[in-house]
Amino acid sequence: MNTENHSETAAWIWSVADLLRGDFKQSQYGRVILPFTLLRRLECVLEPTKDAVLAEAREHAGKSDSLRELLLLRAADQPFFNTSPLSLASLSDTQPGEDLMSYIEAFSSHAREIFDHFHFEDYVEQLASNNLLYQVVQRFAAIDLRPARLSNFGMGLVFEELIRKFAESSNETAGEHFTPRDVVHLTTSLVLTGQDHKLKPHGIVTVYDPAAGTGGFLSESDEYIQQISQGVSVSLHGQELNPESYAICKADMLIKGQKVENIRLGNTLSDDQHAGEHFDYMLANPPFGVEWKKVQRQVTDEHQHQGFNGRFGPGLPRVSDGSLLFLLHLVSKMRDPREGGSRIGIVLNGSPLFTGGAGSGESEIRRYLLQHDMVEAIIGLPTDMFYNTGIATYIWLLNNRKPAERRGRVQLIDATQRYAKMRKSLGSKRQYIDDANIDAIVRSYGAFGESDNSKIFPVDAFGYRRITVERPLRLNFQASPERIERMLAEKPIQKLGATTRLGVQAACERLDAERVYTHREAFLSELTAQLQALDVKLPAPALKALWTALSERDPEADICTDKKGTPEPDSDLRDTENVPLGEDVFEYFEREVKPHVPDAWIDQDKRDEQDGEIGIVGFEIPFNRHFYVFQPPRPLEEIDADLKAVTTRIKQMIEELSG
Repeated sequence: MNTENHSETAAWIWSVADLLRGDFKQSQYGRVILPFTLLRRLECVLEPTKDAVLAEAREHAGKSDSLRELLLLRAADQPFFNTSPLSLASLSDTQPGEDLMSYIEAFSSHAREIFDHFHFEDYVEQLASNNLLYQVVQRFAAIDLRPARLSNFGMGLVFEELIRKFAESSNETAGEHFTPRDVVHLTTSLVLTGQDHKLKPHGIVTVYDPAAGTGGFLSESDEYIQQISQGVSVSLHGQELNPESYAICKADMLIKGQKVENIRLGNTLSDDQHAGEHFDYMLANPPFGVEWKKVQRQVTDEHQHQGFNGRFGPGLPRVSDGSLLFLLHLVSKMRDPREGGSRIGIVLNGSPLFTGGAGSGESEIRRYLLQHDMVEAIIGLPTDMFYNTGIATYIWLLNNRKPAERRGRVQLIDATQRYAKMRKSLGSKRQYIDDANIDAIVRSYGAFGESDNSKIFPVDAFGYRRITVERPLRLNFQASPERIERMLAEKPIQKLGATTRLGVQAACERLDAERVYTHREAFLSELTAQLQALDVKLPAPALKALWTALSERDPEADICTDKKGTPEPDSDLRDTENVPLGEDVFEYFEREVKPHVPDAWIDQDKRDEQDGEIGIVGFEIPFNRHFYVFQPPRPLEEIDADLKAVTTRIKQMIEELSG
């Protein structure tokens, strides 16, 4: 195997699957091939210093673990070591399982942990019980993965290709833990384009992914930066919830020579393993529409007790979708703009754009991001881009140090038609964004201009004030038999003593059953007189239940007023209006509401908590509305002609069948 082509190398390694067919499920191939590939690479990397490490291990056998580890790492000249004299080629054919696990146990802790998360021992036992282990070991022992032949970068590409093959062979794994590489490439390109001032030779930049999966975003960002700028040191950081994905990610980092301790295992929302750290670039594709009920207590506690000193100060979204929590988490890790700031690229579904009305957690989060001028652009992607869902998705680009021309503005890019059809679907993924379309999208973003597919808005264009519009309560009253029966069924009336109930009924029946009163005070005056005449005394709740049950709404009746003569609002007619942010609410009301309902008024007690002004402030980003193009319906004559043609064809088919 002398080829330098990483795709061919990956294909050659993946051909080991031929040995596994029949004894293993297709979705399990990767769980065997990935750890064996990693093992062989680590073996090849350590080969030049193996003898020195073994000698050092013998010499310092009695020393403390920490000192011994330090000395062995120095001898290995790598961030890991192995103290076993064994190798894949030297494992015995009589007890390969015992030898192999002994070999694995001799690795330093970071490397050994990766094999634990792969559940490698279970698969070794399964291979051994099927008499396949020695054959698989021999196949991997024959693969040349020495650094002299395959650089860390090249090995990273091989590993990436194997991860992709693993994901394709197991779509459920792909959907949960694997972001399609075209989406990764596009997002990374958008975040890192135009960053020459930061990506200078001999500089150090940090990249972080809070939902790292198998490490696709981290690998892609490293590759991108190395391609466009020589001599930049890239420090990759991540956290992942799924142990197996974490193991793959960590293995990929180990192969690339990254500090594997920067990849952490745990739930990012409830247990931030990078607390207090800040990063230059952040990339993420958190799970779409996944509820955060399991971590609700921890997240809510942080929101309530730490406020803006924690990660979730602006608000909390509904429990059914935690996407915006990941976004807030990333924002909390942005560098201070005076220290260069940070850029974020995050893939989200449509919900974070518009879910939740004014005052809701989602709206308050959008408000915070927009009013602090962090949202730089949002790109609408084609549908059918992901392995486990065909829904619409969007890339949000955030920057807390926007260039002057972008300040106070947000760019929306419609890239929904920028795709190519896949030759073969992978789960729900039927389309991909090819390189030409990726270039076109990045150019559209970089140009920051207006076109059919790129629109620029001031931040306030997405804000509004929700004012409450009240209309007066108008009731008519009648002591008809039907209304009296309804009144007697009311709970406050039923709670009265039997004698009092009979007195109430008698008082109502003394009123004119045919007369309809349109003025509440006039009716109450007569009703009170009849109650007094029968010496019936009622508590306030019962009296209110009495006249309410005898009433019905009537737009022609007089307005009901309180003791001060102020009109009472009718809760059934209550409505809200969204007034564009920056527009005077009273001017809007006079122009848009009063001509239609002259007796309406604004409830001035409903005010925004933050600015104290009338109306609750809300923010939403109606992405599709801004790119909607009206398609006029087809002419009726054309539709009629089509129907006639179809009818004629059906008749002909029936005639042919009957003939």
